[in-house]
Amino acid sequence: MNIHSPAIDAGYTLEKRYSLASGRAYMTGTQALTRIVLDQGRRDRRAGLNTAGFVSGYRGSPLGGVDLEMWRSKALLDEANIEFLPAVNEDLAATAMLGTQQVESDPNRTVDGVFGLWYGKGPGIDRSGDALKHGNAYGSSPHGGVLVVAGDDHGCVSSSMPHQSDVAFMAWFMPTLNPANVGEYLAFGEYGYALSRYSGMWIGFKAISETVESAASVELFPDRHFLAPDFEIPSTGLHYRWPDLPGPQIEERMEAKKQAVFAFAETNPIDRRIYDDPAATFGIVTTGKGHLDLMEALRLLELDEAACRALGIDVYKVGMVWPLARRDALNFVRGKREVLVIEEKRGIIESQFKEYFYDHPGDKPDHMVGKRDENGDRLIPWTGELSPLQLAPLVASRLDLVFDTQRFGERARRSRSPAPPARPISAPAARTTPPPRCRRAPRRWPASAATSWPAGWTVRPVRSSRWAARASIGLLRRNSPARATSSRISAKAPITIPARWRSARRSPPAPISPIRSSITTLWR
Repeated sequence: MNIHSPAIDAGYTLEKRYSLASGRAYMTGTQALTRIVLDQGRRDRRAGLNTAGFVSGYRGSPLGGVDLEMWRSKALLDEANIEFLPAVNEDLAATAMLGTQQVESDPNRTVDGVFGLWYGKGPGIDRSGDALKHGNAYGSSPHGGVLVVAGDDHGCVSSSMPHQSDVAFMAWFMPTLNPANVGEYLAFGEYGYALSRYSGMWIGFKAISETVESAASVELFPDRHFLAPDFEIPSTGLHYRWPDLPGPQIEERMEAKKQAVFAFAETNPIDRRIYDDPAATFGIVTTGKGHLDLMEALRLLELDEAACRALGIDVYKVGMVWPLARRDALNFVRGKREVLVIEEKRGIIESQFKEYFYDHPGDKPDHMVGKRDENGDRLIPWTGELSPLQLAPLVASRLDLVFDTQRFGERARRSRSPAPPARPISAPAARTTPPPRCRRAPRRWPASAATSWPAGWTVRPVRSSRWAARASIGLLRRNSPARATSSRISAKAPITIPARWRSARRSPPAPISPIRSSITTLWR
């Protein structure tokens, strides 16, 4: 064994993912969400607090397995006084979450407070906007706190369309944390509860498909000790209170909460410099999964830590996407010739940087580029998902403008050179049939694609209540050899669309009945 390899724990079992206090534990993103609430209960008990926990939401990919994991962990949750209640829909779950923050203001309460975790996929965030906005406005309790876990499907892997919850969170004045991998889930969850309890805010927590549906061996760190910010809390307070009648005071309190978030982030930073090189002249700002994509792109460009330090390149990883911690962010860009902002989906961080620059009296970079370059041309795409191979030539094009002797463009082209052909392997036990597909994400295929369909594939009319209202013609589906001979439309024969289908496409869709509307929620 290599002397640098960690010692192997021969007694380790998968069940220890929730009980180990130090070392390493193997867990999925969904299991990490479960451990977040278990760890919060442990921290409170060590601090002498008698708190309870509450988890509620509505399942949907990429958070389709949260309820299953919570049910599997019922004994642990019961022992920690954590209640799991899957809701009929996301709205009811958010409304119930607001109720948990009222407990601390009840003189007859039996616990010191209730910390909550709400979960739902991106479309559930959209439909629950009213309940989540009101919950955040009325606030969390000092010994409670709420994490709002958004299952964002940036690449439209299992959804009707791609979605990103950051902008919705901004509209509701909800701070947003963006962990890059499963290992950061635990630390960001701890930070989120501490921030929620201090500021009175509900805290958004991004759980995108590539992280929450992955698994990793996670390093377990000791609890973080959070410092009290030097911030004057208004006499009216920041947290939930009763009664709290409608009026302008709610907006005033929201502004005070936002300032409290800034103060907490300055005292307890979650953003960090990767190389922390104050002499660097080229800066790259990243967040979440985009950070990992960038680090791999730098490797493809033959830029390790030593090479970056030699050239003067530094990376700033943002943990809280909104509001961007102003002081540390502006300190990072000071003295830079250029700053490149890399974000997957829309440019939330870039727009905040440029807003800060307008009145910033200190040094500003000559160029800050991200979604667009200095000429207004498209640079980092906001559509789809980012990848290291996609980023490598884009980063190289910007580096070549500053370090013109390094020929990063050539390095990027070399990284895209085709790899040698892989050797075929013999795996008799491997799957030889098409894998099952998620029934919630049917694929629509144009009729023009019929000439390239393999034998045994047919087109059939759509009978789904969800897609029928969209006047779809058909879905491509695989038939068994026995059924292929009796299919309504053979893959080898030309497709003739019945007249009743053609006329249906030209006429407006029929109104959706209440029964059909309720059924469509099962597809999300």
